[in-house]
Amino acid sequence: MESTALPAPLELPSGRRNRVTERISLFIFWGIHVACLSAIWTGVSARAVAIAIALYWLRMFAITGGYHRYFSHRTYKTSRWFQFALAWLGASSVQKGPLWWAATHRRHHRYSDLPGDVHSPRLHGFWQSHVGWIVGAKHVDTDMQLVKDLARYPELVWLNPFHWVPPVLLAALCYLIAGGSGLVVGFGWSTVALWHGTFTINSLSHLFGRQRFVTGDDSRNNWLLALITMGEGWHNNHHHYMKSVNQGFYWWEIDMSYYLLRGLAAVGLVWDLRRPPVRVLAQANEGTTPAATATASVF
Repeated sequence: MESTALPAPLELPSGRRNRVTERISLFIFWGIHVACLSAIWTGVSARAVAIAIALYWLRMFAITGGYHRYFSHRTYKTSRWFQFALAWLGASSVQKGPLWWAATHRRHHRYSDLPGDVHSPRLHGFWQSHVGWIVGAKHVDTDMQLVKDLARYPELVWLNPFHWVPPVLLAALCYLIAGGSGLVVGFGWSTVALWHGTFTINSLSHLFGRQRFVTGDDSRNNWLLALITMGEGWHNNHHHYMKSVNQGFYWWEIDMSYYLLRGLAAVGLVWDLRRPPVRVLAQANEGTTPAATATASVF
């Protein structure tokens, strides 16, 4: 359960530079949506569709298994080179840099559905919780105080402002492989689907579903969103015990990101996967969560 005793933090500066960045972000966001319609002229080839499907699931894992479960919560360990590979793939999803994403997410957990949470549907409505948090002028800068553990790596610090490099190179690769259809369908369609898939966890997972654990916020478990997001839909589980690498706590809760991480662990690419202890699972539906599991730390 998240602590509710923390004071709301000050907003990061949002001057003219941030407003310009917001306009650019909105242009890119809606521009890619509109560009998807150009498939009328490029056509929809089987190769491009295959690329789109592969890129959706690959980059969904980069967000769920990389940006979220590794960079935001450090629920497992890995080597420095694979850490950067996860960061690069995550950046290719066009959801900004790894330090920005992790800092924003840690802030969300620290103030979940309270003043200071950047994407709470309860406080800000659907648009802000779904899209506004990632394109808005108020949240352009990275709060480096929240990611000191990640800021020790120069390559991650470099990638954070240059997060546009991986998606640009990926888009070019899609064009080389399958032409205009590869660019529009393979890259464009998969990016839009990926955006709205991952964003549902910020918006819909705080509105629809069931609450197994009392967490003091609106987080809910939603099996359909878990399928779309490779396990992230078990959101109430996650808010109850964010240190766990698996968000599906029980065998019937499908969590594809966790299964893939288990596979990576089997070949030695990741290790020390952290799972919830029995005492945490036993707190389901008790109506209260012991202070031992509540913490201001989010990783």
